[in-house]
Amino acid sequence: MAKDPSEHIKEFWAEIPRKDEEYLGSIRDWNNLHIALEKDVIWLKGFTDEQADSPEILQLPNFILYELRDGLLFRKHALVPSKKVRTAMLWTPIDKALRLTLPLSNNNFFGIDEKVEVTLKPSEEEHPAVALLISIAEIRDFIIAQPKFRLEIIDWMVIDDKALFLGNPVLSFPGKTFWERDGHLLPAGFDFEFKNMSSLLQRKYNAALDQWLLWNEDTSVTVINKSDFRKLSVSSFRLTEKAQEWN
Repeated sequence: MAKDPSEHIKEFWAEIPRKDEEYLGSIRDWNNLHIALEKDVIWLKGFTDEQADSPEILQLPNFILYELRDGLLFRKHALVPSKKVRTAMLWTPIDKALRLTLPLSNNNFFGIDEKVEVTLKPSEEEHPAVALLISIAEIRDFIIAQPKFRLEIIDWMVIDDKALFLGNPVLSFPGKTFWERDGHLLPAGFDFEFKNMSSLLQRKYNAALDQWLLWNEDTSVTVINKSDFRKLSVSSFRLTEKAQEWN
């Protein structure tokens, strides 16, 4: 049976002003994309149908998406072309062409400057919890009631008046849970707005992976040395609880 000519594979191109390049950080991990540079414009190509309709694309300022047909560029759903296709351009994978700039290290760390704002946003992806943060006062009876084999697979430490438990499976207490990515402990149900930010921050601030970076939804963070954790047991919990009373 002859193929319906209308059932062609769509090829999408896009353009965005070079002054808005920083906004492309939200799609920098779409490795199928390639970009090329003109004087004042960045060109992109290689979008899938799903990416062409994605919220990430709709949020980009001054971003124009085209469909390539017979060497002409049509705006989405348009019947007449807007431009001829560009030729003789040098195309580069987007993750190699775009390099996010992080600030120099500072004592607060986490007041990242205007070039790259670190933000967390709700995520629809599910990740297994590996850490639990809960008030020490709320869990004394629960800890004592746990069998030894259940505790000895958990590491823990104290942060102010709270206990941070780390292990898999995580203790089933009613606290705040976190999942792990690149040395970051992120609140359950949240992720970096720019997903590639995770590895960039890890390489910049935790290259040896000897720390945990514990994030809150408001992007405040606590830096924790992994060496500060100890194995969980009823006796270690009681000793710590007693020390808290003396402080």
